[in-house]
Amino acid sequence: MQSIFGTDGIRGRFNEEITYSLAYKVGYALGSSLEKKSPIIIGRDTRVSGDILLQAITQGIIESGKKFINLGICPTPAIPFLIKQENLSSGIMISASHNPPEYNGIKIFDHNGQKITKNFENKIQKFIEELNLNISVPREVLPLYSNKDLIDIYIKSLIQTMGGENLSGLKIILDTCYGSATTCAEKIFQSLGADVRVINNSKNGLKINMNCGSTNLEPLKKALRESPADMGFSFDGDADRVIGIDSKGNVLDGDHILFLWGRELMEQQILENNLLISTQMANLGFEKAWKKIGGILYRTDVGDKHVHDAIKEKGAVLGGEQSGHILSKINNFSGDGILTALQISKYCKKKNINLNDWFETSFKPFPQKLTNINLGFNINKLNPRNKILIGQSIEFFQTIYSDNCRVYIRPSGTEPVMRVLVEAKNHEKVNSLSSEITNKLFLEINKIIN
Repeated sequence: MQSIFGTDGIRGRFNEEITYSLAYKVGYALGSSLEKKSPIIIGRDTRVSGDILLQAITQGIIESGKKFINLGICPTPAIPFLIKQENLSSGIMISASHNPPEYNGIKIFDHNGQKITKNFENKIQKFIEELNLNISVPREVLPLYSNKDLIDIYIKSLIQTMGGENLSGLKIILDTCYGSATTCAEKIFQSLGADVRVINNSKNGLKINMNCGSTNLEPLKKALRESPADMGFSFDGDADRVIGIDSKGNVLDGDHILFLWGRELMEQQILENNLLISTQMANLGFEKAWKKIGGILYRTDVGDKHVHDAIKEKGAVLGGEQSGHILSKINNFSGDGILTALQISKYCKKKNINLNDWFETSFKPFPQKLTNINLGFNINKLNPRNKILIGQSIEFFQTIYSDNCRVYIRPSGTEPVMRVLVEAKNHEKVNSLSSEITNKLFLEINKIIN
């Protein structure tokens, strides 16, 4: 059986890769693998399929002899926070993050509130493979009681990260993208005194991430043009990522957030070794500018799990991804888009500076182009020989084009696509190289598999 785990838990299209039967088995395998007796906490985003997958997982947990707490619709980072806070045995988030509504996924956290290790994934995988069960969908999905008190504890913890600072006088627009942030983002910013306007703020699983959120910034840019504000923040479906926009429409992605936040910590002399952790997707302009002010940037493979591992290994206090997934010591390195947006807002208030002026002091990015090659198949399901050949092709293209530019190619961990990142000093070179590489690589992959 091919591994069910990708770069960030289990993910796929509902009723294809992610089925009721698989979700039941995950719940049963997790419950059976845990030594602690305390309950497993479960949350989900707004996707329509979330209810039925919740039913399947909880059924599996009950059959394993364990108990669960249903948090209901919530941001992903609420799960690891509450595991630690309430001394729970584990946690599950049912979400496909930034993916479209037809996708869903299962993220599993251990008793420390951290995403489970590869060894634990293998343990669950083995357990599932040995389960000779084909669970059918029940005729009726029963509504499960949601624990609202625990969500309030999570909300209070975010407010406390402000250290008594408020956001009065700041106009802020939030795009909650019909997802998890709809549960609490507006409430949190308002309670801190901000003048808040929210768009795409209904819990609508049919619209989650559709032409909105951190992967599509146009609605937020439009809202800022129509109703000027100091800044805006756009979350993804489960609110563990955020992208900022200043009053002039400039995009504050994860690279800029790391640079500006990291520089503040450096000036306060609390950034260990002046070190930031990011990934192979981080902009070269970011790396050069960070080194210029005495910083060190350490790159990992793509995925917040890799960033987290490097943070622990190197003793860093801040890291993240260009996509807006930021990991900070503040909350035990759990990516939290709302927390990140609060910190950016707090710095602007404390420094008495608007986000646009602060952004002007950031780095100048190198032109970058990220292109997806639609494969039409999951690369992990190919036979080992073809996977090796495709890997060799990727290595060849990354090496041959490495003069005066940066090329990074990787298969997506969640979708049937190959991602090709090209970076150089001018747009013309980026565009021509990107077209050339994607066309040649597409032909090469087709040759291998046909």
